[in-house]
Amino acid sequence: MSASLVRRGLELFDSDVNDVGKVKKKKKKQQTTPGSASVMELVSTKRQGVTRQVKRLQGRLGPGKSKATVKDKRITSAVEEFRKKQKKSQMSTNLKYFMEADYKAPESHTLKILSHNSGRQSRNHPEPPAKTAKETPSLFTEKEFQQFQKEYFGRTVEKKK
Repeated sequence: MSASLVRRGLELFDSDVNDVGKVKKKKKKQQTTPGSASVMELVSTKRQGVTRQVKRLQGRLGPGKSKATVKDKRITSAVEEFRKKQKKSQMSTNLKYFMEADYKAPESHTLKILSHNSGRQSRNHPEPPAKTAKETPSLFTEKEFQQFQKEYFGRTVEKKK
């Protein structure tokens, strides 16, 4: 016997064994795309067109389902998809937390935060508030001034109104 006849006989015998295996596997639901090992079981024993048949079988989802079908597919709107993917807003819980807190940040801290978050354009930078000149505290008290007036002028000088 030639090697080709032996090979052909083994392929026929292998297909008979695979048919028995397919009967058992039909009980399982096949919902995923079949892998290359399971696809090779479904390929016929003919030598020609094997790769095309493998590609065709791998392109299906489940038993004989095409990917292009729309049947039994739930259509969702883009808004629903967006809402589903967005995280839940924590603004209300954050507001509640900060409203309950009694701590008030110092003015310098709030100004520093505002300066970091302001834009880079000139319209986003308001002019800084003009600094008010504080009255420098006198080195002498009122009592010492009156004593100096007595010594220098000989009497206290009253202010004119």
